[in-house]
Amino acid sequence: MKIYLTVVLRVEEEHREEIKTILLEMVHLTRLEPAAELYNLHQGIEDPNVFTFYEIWTDQAGLDAHNEQPYIKNFGPNYGTLLADQPNVIKTTLI
Repeated sequence: MKIYLTVVLRVEEEHREEIKTILLEMVHLTRLEPAAELYNLHQGIEDPNVFTFYEIWTDQAGLDAHNEQPYIKNFGPNYGTLLADQPNVIKTTLI
């Protein structure tokens, strides 16, 4: 079963460009993963401090493997303090 994720991050304005650079590198690396069918990053128009990932994974095992990648595991401990609040993660399936 495919897994669809929407992840919304709000960053502190003074860290926006730094986080944006890191997120874009995560996009590049993640798109190399075989289970990543879609991995897009969006930035808010009305609020440029909001970043949204839209992801499609082949299955839960692929998502689990993604979450074990160093660039994913290290994001929170290294950059979590630059976020304005906790990421909002919405996991869905297509109906």
